[in-house]
Amino acid sequence: MKFKCYLVLILLGCILRVSAQIKNEKDIESDVIPLAGKKGFSFETKAGDFVFKPFVLVQTSAKMNYYDDEGLALEDQDNIANSGFEIGNALIGFAGKAFNKILFNVTINAAQSGDALLQQAWFDLKLKEELRFRAGKFKTPYNQAYLVTLGETLFPSLPVSLTSAVNIPYSLNSVNPAIATGFDLGVQMHGLLDQKWQYSLGVFNGTGVTVNGAKKTLSDDLGIPSLLYAARMAYMPKGIMPTHQGSPDDLHNNKWLLALSSSYNVEANWQASNDFRAGFEFAYLYNKWYFTAEGYYLNMKFTEKQNISPAYNFWGAYVQGGYFVTDKIQLAARYDFYDRNATRQAGILNAPALGFNYFIAGYNLKLQAMYQYLGKWGHETQLDRDNDDLGLPKHFAQVMLQFSF
Repeated sequence: MKFKCYLVLILLGCILRVSAQIKNEKDIESDVIPLAGKKGFSFETKAGDFVFKPFVLVQTSAKMNYYDDEGLALEDQDNIANSGFEIGNALIGFAGKAFNKILFNVTINAAQSGDALLQQAWFDLKLKEELRFRAGKFKTPYNQAYLVTLGETLFPSLPVSLTSAVNIPYSLNSVNPAIATGFDLGVQMHGLLDQKWQYSLGVFNGTGVTVNGAKKTLSDDLGIPSLLYAARMAYMPKGIMPTHQGSPDDLHNNKWLLALSSSYNVEANWQASNDFRAGFEFAYLYNKWYFTAEGYYLNMKFTEKQNISPAYNFWGAYVQGGYFVTDKIQLAARYDFYDRNATRQAGILNAPALGFNYFIAGYNLKLQAMYQYLGKWGHETQLDRDNDDLGLPKHFAQVMLQFSF
């Protein structure tokens, strides 16, 4: 038995070699952490046509949420809730390439359950730089905040306007989508033209990260498959825009990006509505500075069988920036806007936030902290103000420690 084990190890050693770092950034894509040039290990053939790289990302946080009492003044009102410690992400996965043509990625999120346990699983056929095909579970081509690398974000939490469900005056709990589309199952054609133009055309289930099965049907209203159809075009005049939002390993760069995206989720939210989304992105990296701004729009039109005639329009936007005051310390600020109750009703939520990031060099550790305040503008009545921010904290603070490998 020992002889057989030794023989297997010898054969593996002959076939593969262990590398201390991944030298070619185009070889590996994780969407989780940067892998090129990072300390760790990978397995690859001598010819370099097969590469296998395991990785880990753990994000643990302390959170405090203080909720407005909405004028109820109840004696047993708990203003502080959903607070304490949490594991936001506990990702373990592997990425690599095969035959010098196929990239692949499988990532498990042990902090989730059900179908969301599988965060992503995809393979990408790279015929050439201008023409690639991806299939599986991966990020939909929408929102710069989602498309950046998960472990390299400016803030530990995404903007409220992207992640919080909209408000509508009906008791259809399944018809409260968020503006973001996030991870989903589907296929996508994408590529890079002239090192400046990046395009993506995809078809997805439209059910998000929490569903891994094929559960869609044909649209009664449109007669086409009830899927999510998405497209994105980005212009990068100075070359490929990095996927981080400021990195101590990239303090001497000058890149910017301008992008437009849209999607149509046919009979979304369990056949209740047809959702059209559109987005605008701008990102700029200049030495120690990083700046990004996004605006997005959601038109939610109920299907005929719902017997609800009006369409609802929602919009959101945010601007944020960061600056490295030292090679290890990055300060950040963000202002977020959200028309959560639709344009037909007055009132907008706004969420200013401040952030602090400390990179512990040599150990792949990152400490992030933020504070966010939720304000309200322009509501006609106090009841409108109270209803608009239901479920959202007035004061939010988070400290997150991240380890990646």
